[in-house]
Amino acid sequence: MEEKRTTERPPEADSGAGRGPGREVAVALTGVTKWFGEFVAVDDLNLDIREGEFFSLLGPSGCGKTTTLRMIAGFEQPTEGVISVAGEAVQGVPPYRRPVNTVFQSYAIFPHLDVFDNVAFGLRRSGVKGGELRQRVGEACEMVQLAGFEKRKPNALSGGQQQRVALARALVNRPKVLLLDEPLGALDLKLRKELQLELRNLQHEVGITFVYVTHDQEEALTMSDRIAVMNEGKVQQVADPTTLYELPKNHFVANFIGQINVFSGEVESVEGGRVKLRDGEGLKVEAMARDGERPGIGQRVQVAVRPEKIRFGSSGDNVCGVEVRQIVYLGISTQYITALPGGEKLVVYQQNAHDTTGPAVGEEVQVAWDANNCLVLGG
Repeated sequence: MEEKRTTERPPEADSGAGRGPGREVAVALTGVTKWFGEFVAVDDLNLDIREGEFFSLLGPSGCGKTTTLRMIAGFEQPTEGVISVAGEAVQGVPPYRRPVNTVFQSYAIFPHLDVFDNVAFGLRRSGVKGGELRQRVGEACEMVQLAGFEKRKPNALSGGQQQRVALARALVNRPKVLLLDEPLGALDLKLRKELQLELRNLQHEVGITFVYVTHDQEEALTMSDRIAVMNEGKVQQVADPTTLYELPKNHFVANFIGQINVFSGEVESVEGGRVKLRDGEGLKVEAMARDGERPGIGQRVQVAVRPEKIRFGSSGDNVCGVEVRQIVYLGISTQYITALPGGEKLVVYQQNAHDTTGPAVGEEVQVAWDANNCLVLGG
């Protein structure tokens, strides 16, 4: 049996959620690789997921996030590496004997059983009976706002209520870790957003470690203490939502988390953390290097700036002329698709205030942004 390990929270992964460093590790993946024939689904994965945190695996389809979750659950076995849950290695341990439960997108509840019997199913298999059974089922139903629905069949419930049944059934067994595989993906947008907040509050209330799989960037940012961004079986960056958005480690993370403008250029000077470069069209850009990273003079680098950090006008470290090509109204903001003198696209967001008007299509205007909001990306 492995000893339970603790892990210090790295500076960039501080979630600010009041859950300090040094907590025990709930799930540890060490050198985990998974092959399907000739295809590597997960490649040398190393992750420590802390007790009591809401941890999300985020990435595009085929990135390995669901395979990772299934290996933690025991539905798949790693080809190489070690997986530990609550300090114990679980290779070869069947899913029903692991201290985890899984909630699926498809709900997987029994249509012929009412809510009570669906939630009680796992408890009965564990030998729980009588008053304890009724008490724990009642507590689980109340926890997910299904008190009073115990005698209803699934076909009399909405999609959101059915998902709550699946959650209650998973939580009633009091697992060490709850695994959630895109559980809100089948719901409409408005209900999905409501349940995101409910699920986040529920996780805080019960204090169980949640490991959540999603391809929805906004969903991950909304709910998570920390997020592991995955691509092609590898983790690209692990950090809290603010760090991922404001300080992406590389081009993939920057482009996958929200929308971003990326420039390539040659470094002309480096002063402290400020980097000056010139792109192929002669555009000069000032940006900031990540802490501890300093590109060399003459090195070609990529820099990135979020659309909402750019403003119309000529006040800022970086100023250039653009032509407005397209305008998209988004409700709380308006998206302006503009073109730089060399034809490169530059996207600008402007918040929609009562007294704000923007340029028209075809108009040539100046835009500006600060070096502090422009980041040199890593490899």
